[in-house]
This record gives sequence, structure tokens and C-alpha cells, in this order.
Amino acid sequence: MSRTLTITCLLLLAPSVAGAQDEYGDQPIDVDAVEVEDGSYDVTTEGHRSADPGRATSVITREDIDQRLPRSAPDAIRYEAGVYVQQTAHSQGSPYIRGRTGQQTILLFDDVRLNNSLFRMGPNQYFFTIDSRTISHIEVLRGSASTRYGSDAISGVIHAHPTQPAGFGTPGLRLNPRVGVRYASADGETGGRAQLDAGYGPSWGLLGGVGYRSVGMLESGGVITSPVGGDVPEVPRFGADGRTQLGTGFDELSADTRLVYRFGESGRATLAYYDYRQSDAPRTDQCPPPEAPFDECLRYDEQFRTLVYGSVEGTPWSGLRDAKLTLSFQRQHERRTRERPGSFTVNGGRDDVDTLGIAARARTPAWDLGPGSTLSLRYGADAYQDRVTSVAWLIFTDFDPDVVRARSRGQYIDGSDYVWGGVWGEAEAILADSVVLRAGGRASHIAASAPADADSGTLAVDQNWQSVVGNVGAEWWVTDRVTALVSADQGFRAPNLDDLTSRQQTGPGFQFENGALEPERALTLEAGLKLETPVLELAGWVFTSSLEDAITRSPRFDGQCPPNTPQCDNSRSRFQLVNVAGASVIRGAEITARAHLPYRLTARATIAYAWGEGPNPGDAPTDGSAFDARVPLSRVPPLNGTAELRWRRASGFYMGGALRWATTQDRLALADIADPRVPRGGTPGFAVFDLRAGVRMDPNLLVSLVFENLTDAAYRYHGSSVNGPGRGFLINLEAGL
Repeated sequence: MSRTLTITCLLLLAPSVAGAQDEYGDQPIDVDAVEVEDGSYDVTTEGHRSADPGRATSVITREDIDQRLPRSAPDAIRYEAGVYVQQTAHSQGSPYIRGRTGQQTILLFDDVRLNNSLFRMGPNQYFFTIDSRTISHIEVLRGSASTRYGSDAISGVIHAHPTQPAGFGTPGLRLNPRVGVRYASADGETGGRAQLDAGYGPSWGLLGGVGYRSVGMLESGGVITSPVGGDVPEVPRFGADGRTQLGTGFDELSADTRLVYRFGESGRATLAYYDYRQSDAPRTDQCPPPEAPFDECLRYDEQFRTLVYGSVEGTPWSGLRDAKLTLSFQRQHERRTRERPGSFTVNGGRDDVDTLGIAARARTPAWDLGPGSTLSLRYGADAYQDRVTSVAWLIFTDFDPDVVRARSRGQYIDGSDYVWGGVWGEAEAILADSVVLRAGGRASHIAASAPADADSGTLAVDQNWQSVVGNVGAEWWVTDRVTALVSADQGFRAPNLDDLTSRQQTGPGFQFENGALEPERALTLEAGLKLETPVLELAGWVFTSSLEDAITRSPRFDGQCPPNTPQCDNSRSRFQLVNVAGASVIRGAEITARAHLPYRLTARATIAYAWGEGPNPGDAPTDGSAFDARVPLSRVPPLNGTAELRWRRASGFYMGGALRWATTQDRLALADIADPRVPRGGTPGFAVFDLRAGVRMDPNLLVSLVFENLTDAAYRYHGSSVNGPGRGFLINLEAGL
């Protein structure tokens, strides 16, 4: 099957390209016209200028989102090369980049760092808390980027940019209301958004909205089976129809306000508020857990994120350009309950992390170094502080009234503190209008502290780390259309409070803390080749990433559980995070292509492959039995890819099709083998076909329709608890004045 799918993707790129037209209009794309102010030149395969030139980047536009109709912000980036979205629950989604965990990827919203010290290892829910209806576009940078973005940017960066108020320059008062409704058949999703875009004169703009949706249990194409033996995985559990997945569904409410004041030629001041509230969201692999009664359930009663920030940006004087200063406050709130009716108990917990942040960046003008040669600098600084509140309790339900007993500690340690920040700079030199050299560095400081808790045997944490990293790169404009690129980038990730202090139920089993962990350090080498013409945009990348002192799960016996932790004693498997000695390596390749074909057709395809292995985190057996010193890394995706074909009329009507596919992943880490989310022997491959159609009459009307999973395939992304939606449709209607 995989060979056929690969050939299908390549055939989409092969048709005649004579007479190609820009998908957004009637004129051919003029790639030569895309040139930035300081003379540097960079066009991604999506036709957008990248914020990180010389690297493997792509952009998901608002139009892409409107046509794909993703169920979440993570779902919006499934069609990007090197990105694999895994889901522990229907209400969660975690983008893996180049095979690295969601904890090793930086998430940004309008330059504000969303990563905090409670980000969990593996698939996590944090990017899901961005309402995709508020996003203008998403940039994806693949590969290490710690020089500019600091700790955690080992695998890449996902930067969501918010929708801005429109229509600056209109005299007097303007009011543009807009209402949208949406329905999805596979999970019974109903919801909508009401939005007001207002402004006054040439300087003031206000964009605000509220959104809501109610999502039911997700119907899949059926069960998937193990590639060896054909048995059915323990996760998820199904209803009587064999298609509806238990432990799915949730409710969601969002609200946002964005006030913008424009001044001078390029100045902009912004004050923004974004609030996301998700409720009644079960964790699919724990609702019910494997080998447990059907009435047991771990449920996220509340999953809230609040973000408030203000920023000022502009060019205050000729020597300081694109300057931006941002002050931010975030609160991530989580409340969960684990119900066990058979034992008449309910375990509850609540965690809050408050984050204060400040970030500044700027660049210089390009200094002339001679004919066709310039030098420019980018630089910045950032600092964030987390303060954690964490409590837990146990309710005995066989009393009247219920008896509530407070635990001595929560999932984390109440009063924990985490501070990190740094300064960075990057230089870019263009030589003889043909070669670009780049180099940069960052110095960072991170501090973690948490009090002890004697009742639970929790030791105090007081850790400090300093890190200096750098990057170098070169870009050669071989011709006007062909560019060759190479880069080397050091990355790092300091242990966060989740690594150092948490005790929690994970997919593979119960995981407990290790307060002595040290930072992970990575070196990523990559080389790329780009072809950019008015007809075809093609980019190919190869990379290797070596991670020293990788933090991973090591198996533990029940006698090694922390004291007074019955969840650990009763778990089917137990793990502790450790730094493994030796290098953990991921190597891979990615190809992205976009062709502008005759008759207003546009084709796009991606293909990606990653291979990873690292030191065995387990203990060598004492009986002399076989022991593999190196084993596959956890959750590395298999060979996978996408293909999209679209036809569009000048009137705004469009229609097209899309394909997502993956081959079987049977290279499993020790944690994968113990994980009920991974079928015995690995996750089987799949191919999913969608049809899309709609009409856009800006700014008044948008109708989008997706017929998903036409073949009703039963499938799941490797490492997920949830099977993908079965055959169904999604429809989105928006109308404005």
C-alpha cells in the first residue's frame, strides 16, 4: 500500500505546468518580486516570507484553515511535512515535529511563549487551547531553534498569529459584525462564533468575539487491529455499535478582545485578551482505563487558559527597526477527577500555573559592505516566571455525606517556582548578491525550586542551569530559481517542573519524579534545496539530530514507588524519568511541493520520514539474558505524507480533494510496547481521503464543506488513544456585514 500511496503523491506533481496561474488571482506568481526590505530573499513553499530564513519552514494560511475545517489548532497543521499530530483524547492534540515530543517544541501566540513549566512529556493538550477561529496564520519551523527561542526548542517552533482588526484608514466609525455556525457529523459537533470588527479613523481598531461548541462522542470507521495477530487494542473502548469511542466529547467556550492603535509610519500598540475554557473532557485512554470496569473514568472537568498581553512595535529611529516589546500574563488551570465507583472513591486534583513574561526584539538596518554585500543584526531578550499551585484530594463516596480527605501534595508541589530567560543575537551577511552567511548565539539561565513534602517522601528541588548555544548557516543562490542551504543549530531543554516533581498516570503507566535531572542538549544538522518558479515550488530537506542526556522513561518495579502513592503501586507499569547516557539520534528527510497547474488547479504534496534510536533506558538483566544497548525512540512517526488538489474560480467557488497517509510503524520503544495506546506489534498504516467544496465572497459570505474519510477507513496516528473520524461531513457557514 505504501508504494502505491507514494506514487500517487508524486503523480500529483507531474502534470504539465504550462500556463500556470496564481491561486489567488489571474496573474502568474512573480517569485522575483518577493524581496524583503534589507535585501535578503526568502520564500517558503507557501509563497510567504518566513520569519526564520534559511530554515525548513511552512505557513498555514487562514484560507487553508477555512478549507480544511480542522477540529482544533493542532488539527490545522496535519498537512505540514515533518509534523505528526497525536491525540491522547478527543479534546487534546499534540504536534510532534521530526519525531520529537510535544514537550520539545516551542508554542508561540503572537510572539508570546505558551510553554510553561508544567508541560507534560509526550502528547499534551496545550496547543488545543488556542481557538483556531482566532488564527490568521500559523508558521511552522522544523528543526532546533534554541538560539532565538530558548529552552524547549529542540525539534522546532509553532507560531500562531492572531487575526487582526481590518479596515484601518476608513474615516469615522465602522462596525462589521460577523456570525458563523459549524456542524460535524462524526462527533455531533455544533457551535459557532460571533465577532465584531470595529474601528475609528485611521488609527483605532478593535476585534472581539465569543465562540462556543459542544462536541459529542466520536464515531470512527471502526476498530483497528494489530499488525501481528490481528487482535484489537485495549484503547479506546467502544460502544455497542463497535464504532463510537467511549471517553470522547467535550464542551468549549472562548472569548477574545484585541485593541490596536496605529501611530507614525509603522508603529502599533496592542492590548489583547484571550480566554479558552474546556469542560467535561474525558481522557480517552483512561475513560475507562484498560482492564478496568467501564464506569471508571479520568475526566478533565476544567481545562482553562487565560492570556493577557500588551505590546508596542515599530521603528523608533533609523538604527532600530522592527522593534517589539511584549509584556504578558498567562494562567493555565486544570481540574480533574478520577472516578472509581467500584471502590467508592474519587481522586481529584487541581493545578494552576501563573506565568509573567517579558520579551523584546529588534533588528538593525542592512549596512553596506560593498557591491552586493550587506550585514544586519537581529537581537533580543526574554524572561518568564512560573508560580505553581497544586492540590489533590480523595473522596470516599460510600459515606453519607461523602468524606473528603486532602492529600499532602498534588500532582505537582504547591508553591513551586520556575524562572528562565536569556539574551540572543544573530548576524546575517549577504555577499556578492549570491551567498548568505548566518550565525548567532544565546546565553540562558534557568532556575527551578520546589519545597519538600515529608508525608509523600518528596524531596525539595533547588536547581540552576546556565546554557550557551549557537547556530551557523549558509545559503547559496545558485540561480534565480535554485537555492542551496545548510545549517547547524544547537538546542537545549532544561528539565521543567513536570519532569522534576510530578506524579501522574500516563499512557504507558504511572510516572514519578526525578529531582536530579539535567538538561537535554541537541545538535541538529540539516541541508536543503529549494526550487522556486512561477509554476512550481519544491523544497527538499535532510537532517540529523543528536540529543545528549535525553530525558526518557525508565521502567521501575512496584517496590520502587514513592511512599504513600497507591496509584503507583496499583498501576500495570511504573516509570521514572532519567537522563540516558549516550546520544539519541533522529535522522530523516522531507519533501514539500506545490504546483500551479492549468485551468486554475493547484496541487500540493508532502512526504516525510524519520528514524530514531537511543540508549536503552532499562537496566541490564542480571541473569545474562539478551539486552539491546540501543533501542528505537518512542513515538517516532512512520513514513507519511499528504496530497491536496484544488480547483478555484475567480468568483470564489472552489472544490478539491485531500489525502493523508502513513505506513505501519513497528519500531517500538520500551514505553511504546507497554503502552495500551499502541497496538501489539505497532500501529498499522492508513490512507484517508477527503473531498472539499465551498464559496468565499469576502467579506460577506463563506461556505465551507468537507466530506471526510470517504472510504470509512479505521485508522489512528501512531501513539494516539483516539481513532480518526469515520465517514461524515463538516460544514461551516459565516456571514458578515
